[in-house]
Amino acid sequence: MASIDNTMGSALLGCIFAAGLYGVSCVQTWYYFNRYGSTDHWYIKVLVGVVFVCDSIHQALISHTVYWYVITNYSDPAALSTLVWSVLLEVLFNGLIGLIVQSFLAMRVWRLSNRNKGLTAVTVSLVLAEFGCSVAFTIQSMQLHTWEELGELKGLSMSVNVLGAVADFLIALILVFYLRRSRTGFKKSDTMITKLIMFSVSTGLLTSICAVASLVSILVWPSTLIYVAFYFSLGRLYFNSVLATLNARKDIRAMTDDPEDLTFSLHTLSNKGPRNMSSKSRPTISIKIETHETVEAERHSEKSCTTQEENLILG
Repeated sequence: MASIDNTMGSALLGCIFAAGLYGVSCVQTWYYFNRYGSTDHWYIKVLVGVVFVCDSIHQALISHTVYWYVITNYSDPAALSTLVWSVLLEVLFNGLIGLIVQSFLAMRVWRLSNRNKGLTAVTVSLVLAEFGCSVAFTIQSMQLHTWEELGELKGLSMSVNVLGAVADFLIALILVFYLRRSRTGFKKSDTMITKLIMFSVSTGLLTSICAVASLVSILVWPSTLIYVAFYFSLGRLYFNSVLATLNARKDIRAMTDDPEDLTFSLHTLSNKGPRNMSSKSRPTISIKIETHETVEAERHSEKSCTTQEENLILG
């Protein structure tokens, strides 16, 4: 083991940061059930509830890990080289959170891509491979006793991070591609799609960066626990990103209910109509026809965009 600063110090910082993100996820979970608990599909509520339980267990495990090393064995330096069960088991729950959230995102890919079997199969394969590596790491590590022995599983640790980063990047790329194709040319609809693109990018970007940072730390500083500082927060980022998207749905949908653009169009038509026609003509008929076409076009755009949003967010 290296010095206390980049081993237990890194684990402590990672635990503190993860605890902060856990607090955010608690608030977001409460907000979700308070605002959407009575209206959402049952499987969305089950997903949020199960992931929250896994997130809570993971936070308890990493807190126990840091407490065991820093407090319980404060006067026993030899304990720093020993593996405690909680630091090994947390990998399984982090992997489980990733499996659930990424499977939910894979369902988005399936629906938004018009049920493209090839893209969905690749995405699901990456997700399952990542979880498989997490399970294998947990099972094998439970048979070890020291951090030095744990170094033998470096390949599995790297595989988990690589597969996670690739899966997150691929999912974000696919969602952005299909969302950009769904642009209609109408301001409100395109604004809503832009918001959805931002959510998709942020979800994949944050988790990918965290996974890559953990991977780089393993490669550059293999004898330290710097990578743990990043890995502890990976599950929190998954959960908070999805919760942020779910909790923003009503605000995003509200964009299609704003009558401002439609009011402006009617006002413009009513002002321009008499200038182009004589007093003997019947401008009212022309205005009614054009207004009807404008309203129908707006409604069609809003309906199409709302359907796209349902496919993306509700999975």
